[in-house]
Amino acid sequence: MIELTVSGGVAEVVLNAPQKLNALDEQALHELDVAYADAEQAGVRALVLRGRGRAFCAGRDIAGVDPATDDVPGYLDGLLAPLLRRMAAFPAPTFAAAQGACLGVGLGLLIATDVVYVAEDAKIGSPFAALGALLDSGGHALFTERLGPHKTLDLIYTGRLMTGEEAVASGLFSRVFPADGVQDAATDAARTAAVGPTAAFLASKMIVTRLRDERLNLWETIAAETVAQTQLAHTEDYREGFAAFGQKRPPAFHGR
Repeated sequence: MIELTVSGGVAEVVLNAPQKLNALDEQALHELDVAYADAEQAGVRALVLRGRGRAFCAGRDIAGVDPATDDVPGYLDGLLAPLLRRMAAFPAPTFAAAQGACLGVGLGLLIATDVVYVAEDAKIGSPFAALGALLDSGGHALFTERLGPHKTLDLIYTGRLMTGEEAVASGLFSRVFPADGVQDAATDAARTAAVGPTAAFLASKMIVTRLRDERLNLWETIAAETVAQTQLAHTEDYREGFAAFGQKRPPAFHGR
């Protein structure tokens, strides 16, 4: 169900089960983890995640799941959480193109991605009240941080789904595009990032992650920036950037 292609320093990971809206079972999570590991091993300088068909990912594939015997911790803690950590720590800029349903585990995949472009027809929220279940995969953290507790619980209690436009206007994700243009937009952005200063991008990614997870204050952030900038000054791309600026030419970065 999971497809991986690598071209020009860009990995493309595709959820390819459109007949079930790319819902993910245990095997699919394993395949997705392997795809990210293979992309990292290939040394790509950017990655794009997308779903084939009319949905990005409708969440967990619960067809055939018996609540009486379901291993919830095995799925969420044993498989999903390690995958999300791998995705979030991927050593290159990551992009996602999301259309249609982006729910549950599908929402988690987007949360673990650096830059998310959503289609106008995207559906984002917490439809789990109908199942007697809980929003998971980091959804509570994303919604509460960006929307506040009142709007978060409104979504949870009512099951209302946000459009892509509303989600971007609320600060959940990066940009919104027509459904027929969102995948090209994400791919173009990944290709641009793949020829950029990879080490500098990763330094910013780490600082943003620390701001989110450790709640750095202003002075701690400035200190982290100073450390990162000092380290970057020893890279080839840093020297190339300054040389190109002085010579009034475009830089040629190599990710080193």
